[in-house]
Amino acid sequence: MDTRLTPITDFVDGEWGEATTDLGFDLEDPATGATTVRATGSAPERVERSLEVAAAARGRVDPDMLDAIADALEPELDAIAALDAVSTGVPLRQTAPLGVIVSGSFRLAAQQVRDGILRADRDGVEVRRLPLGPSLCLVPWNAPAPMAAHKVANALAAGCPVILKASEVSPFSSVTVARAIAAHVPPGMFQLVHGGPETGERLVSDPRIKAVSFTGGVAGGRAVATASAALLRPVQLELGGHNPLVVLPDADIDTAARMAAELLTTLNGQWCRALGRLILPARLAGEIMEAIGERLGKLTVGPPLDPGTDLGPQIHSRQTRMLRAAIADRPARSFGSVPAIGNYFAPTLVEEDLPDEVFGPVAAVVTYEADADPAEIANAVPYGLEGYVCGTDTERALAVARTIRAGEVKVNGSTIMSLNLMTPRPAWGLSGLGEEGTAETLLFFTGARVVGVEGRFALHTS
Repeated sequence: MDTRLTPITDFVDGEWGEATTDLGFDLEDPATGATTVRATGSAPERVERSLEVAAAARGRVDPDMLDAIADALEPELDAIAALDAVSTGVPLRQTAPLGVIVSGSFRLAAQQVRDGILRADRDGVEVRRLPLGPSLCLVPWNAPAPMAAHKVANALAAGCPVILKASEVSPFSSVTVARAIAAHVPPGMFQLVHGGPETGERLVSDPRIKAVSFTGGVAGGRAVATASAALLRPVQLELGGHNPLVVLPDADIDTAARMAAELLTTLNGQWCRALGRLILPARLAGEIMEAIGERLGKLTVGPPLDPGTDLGPQIHSRQTRMLRAAIADRPARSFGSVPAIGNYFAPTLVEEDLPDEVFGPVAAVVTYEADADPAEIANAVPYGLEGYVCGTDTERALAVARTIRAGEVKVNGSTIMSLNLMTPRPAWGLSGLGEEGTAETLLFFTGARVVGVEGRFALHTS
């Protein structure tokens, strides 16, 4: 398996070029904390050229092209998983299964177009979904290749020219994904640029961009929404979660501990649907905390490329500094031991509520008495991305889940995947705008055009 970092190159107007703008910091090997390469972005003139080309593009991407991209990506999935592991710190045993999203996103998009998602006629009236125009896909650093594939595949399937901006702290796998895309779409229909917040702001503020899909933090989402509001431009935002796990009084202790441990450590806690608030019945809190600690203590902590690693390091030393600052002067319990070298951070439960999401293996513990409604506690923060409920009585657990203000609520489950491939992934409150699902993302990049003969249809009333 080749784990060498690919050069940070962009793809603009059909040409590959070196990203030459110094972003002012070094990228790191998460496992050692050592510097790897300097973070660089696309030159301003390359960014401007990408906008010009996208605005002028008139190509068409058909389902066969999307399938060809998937075919080209499949032999690269092991290398992409390794690049994402090396650059983010997420264990290979987690990045590898997510590879199905990388190639699968293009196959799903192709199939949806073949199945007629862009055409929904009504009684002889033509209803077509047409591309909004040049679209910007801004992807996060925690799952860079899967998120890039998901967004770009659907934008291309909708017929939009796409500019992909990779995260400046995990730019590598996007280059591999981009090479497969660029080889199979018409000129101008896909471009890749790199850069930090300044590049993102430059792209987002440009009126030639007609739709923006962004996954990231609340501050970044607000900036995207603010720039887009003046242009009356649609945005799709998936932001922070601060997600609750409500453990009901009848919950199985082992199941509750498993869910909490998984939600605290999947992607090393660096994911928007991770555990943010652990809501426990007061009489069981001590027992559940001990069970969680036992599970966390058994995890294998180590380098992300080690196939036996369950929990890897954080992506960058500045991330670990942020986590330490977030729990400073708070009553907290950390579990397990981590290597002294590298960007490691032990899973931690803070024994008081936290007002905002901490993006890492850190969660607040909130207890409730028998006469309290735990869903009210779950709804006490302004986020609404994901929720979790654990209880032996499934019907009661479902009833509680229905009252939690979140886009998706899982009962007795904690995997990274959606409840169903074809269900929407909504975001409520500070967690974002819109729905980032299999069909929803494709349709986001479109607008409807309705054509028919006036007077042919009449409304009949009795």
